[in-house]
Amino acid sequence: MYLWTKALKSKDIDLVLEYAQLEKLRGEFEIVKNDRLKKYEAKKGEVEIDIYIPFYSNPGLPAEEIQNYAVSLEGFQLAAKEALAVLKQKAFAQRRDSVKGRKDLIDLVSLFGLTDFDWQKYREIIAKHRLQSDLEIVKKSLKETRQITEVGLNAHKMAALKKKISANL
Repeated sequence: MYLWTKALKSKDIDLVLEYAQLEKLRGEFEIVKNDRLKKYEAKKGEVEIDIYIPFYSNPGLPAEEIQNYAVSLEGFQLAAKEALAVLKQKAFAQRRDSVKGRKDLIDLVSLFGLTDFDWQKYREIIAKHRLQSDLEIVKKSLKETRQITEVGLNAHKMAALKKKISANL
């Protein structure tokens, strides 16, 4: 998120890896399988690492699909910002009434505010994966949000951004 938006930092890292790459990490990290969330988890100091594996994990998009939206930025392979927004919207839909949900909303608004955010690509990903219900949850929450001070969006700036977002959704 930070590489795309330069907004709030977090203490976690999300990775999509092939199973063979996961096995290589076992030498450096204690890795735990989380069957409930269909992911693997590791921790290094205060940093939490969530590891998603193709044909097992689905954090909003199937892990093997996320790889199809990979782009290079600042020397890293990342999910395209539009795919990342879809992942964030899924996370937000699942935990919107929590502290992590608030962070998801902030991340989404930060992505939506990027001048080069490709709204058409975002809508295509949502349609392809039938994620309109998650989008409706985001729309409802955006309507209720007056400001996001954590990223400098006072009521006036938030209103302008909401107008831009609603015109594109």
